[in-house]
Amino acid sequence: MSKSSSTDASREEFRAYQEKRRKELWSLLGDLPWQHKPAPAKVVKTEKHDGYTLERLVLDLNGAEPVPALLLIPDRRQKPAPGLLFIHWHGGMHDLGKEQLLIGDEAQPAYAPVCAEKGLVTLAIDSWCFGERKHVANGHTGEEDAFKLMLWKGQVLWGMMMFDEVRALDYLASRPEVDPPRLGALGMSMGSTKAWWLAALNPRVRLCLDVCCLTDFAELIRNHNLKGHGIYYYVPSLLNHFSTAQINELIVPRPRLSVNGRRDDLTPPAGVEKVRDYLLPLYRQYGREEDCRIELFDCGHVELPEMRQLILAWMDGYLVKLPGKA
Repeated sequence: MSKSSSTDASREEFRAYQEKRRKELWSLLGDLPWQHKPAPAKVVKTEKHDGYTLERLVLDLNGAEPVPALLLIPDRRQKPAPGLLFIHWHGGMHDLGKEQLLIGDEAQPAYAPVCAEKGLVTLAIDSWCFGERKHVANGHTGEEDAFKLMLWKGQVLWGMMMFDEVRALDYLASRPEVDPPRLGALGMSMGSTKAWWLAALNPRVRLCLDVCCLTDFAELIRNHNLKGHGIYYYVPSLLNHFSTAQINELIVPRPRLSVNGRRDDLTPPAGVEKVRDYLLPLYRQYGREEDCRIELFDCGHVELPEMRQLILAWMDGYLVKLPGKA
C-alpha cells in the first residue's frame, strides 16, 4: 500500500470512529424530538438597519414551543453568502437572549455590525429559558424548573438546547441567501460551549469560533468550581463517556479557533492547554495544524479586542473568501 493510500485509509478509520462517537454523544442527551417535522418559519417583522435587513422570526424547531429568532441579511453580500449561527451567552441574563447579537455588552461588543460588514447571513435564536422563551419572572427559577421537568420526562435541558441549535443550523442552511458549505458557529460563554458541542455533533459546521469557555471538565472539578456553570451545563453520565478533549476531537479536521482568558475561573487555563495539546497532533495527522488555534489571553471572562481581531481574520479566511480566491 502506498503512503497516500495508507493515509487515506487512516483518515477513513478516523472518520468512522468520529461518527460512532458522535452517535454516542447524542445518546447521552436524552429523548429528543427527531420525529418532529418543522413547519415553515413565520416572519413577524422586517426591520431596516444600517447595512442590513433584520427579519424577526418564529421558528418551529422542536414541536414543544415556538422559537423566536433573528435573521440578519447584509445589504452587501456574496450570492450565495456564507452563513453564521450566533449563539448567545448565559451570564444570568435571561432577558437578553438573541438580542445580544444586536446590542452586545461590555464583555463582548455587538456582532451585528461585523456580520453586516463581512456579508454573513446571521441567525440567532432564543435558547430555552431565555429572551422571549423566559416564561417566569425569575429566570434562574425558570431554568431550574425546566431542567427538573425535562429529567422527569427523560429529557436533558442541554440536549434540548443543542437540538434547537442543530435545527436552527438546518434552517440557516435552507435560506436561499446562504451557501450551505460555508456555515460557521460563534458564541461566548454558554454560547462558546454550544458552538464547540454543535461543531462536534454536526459536521455541517465548517468553522467553529468559541470565546471564553473551552472548559476542561476535570480541571473544573479540580478547581472546585462546578458552581461556576449553570445547571443547564450538566449532562447525566457524560464523564463516564467523554472528556472535553474527546468531544472536541469530533471537530477535527474542520477549522477551529478558540480564544480564552487565563484569569477566567470558568475556564481553568491548565484545561485549555490540555485540550490544545490533545487536538493539535490530530490536526497534524488528519488535516492541517494551522486549522486549529487555541489561545489564552491575559484576561478574565471577556472578549478582548485582540481576540476579536483573530475572530475577524478567521471569518475572512474560512467563510468569507470563496475557495480558490485570494
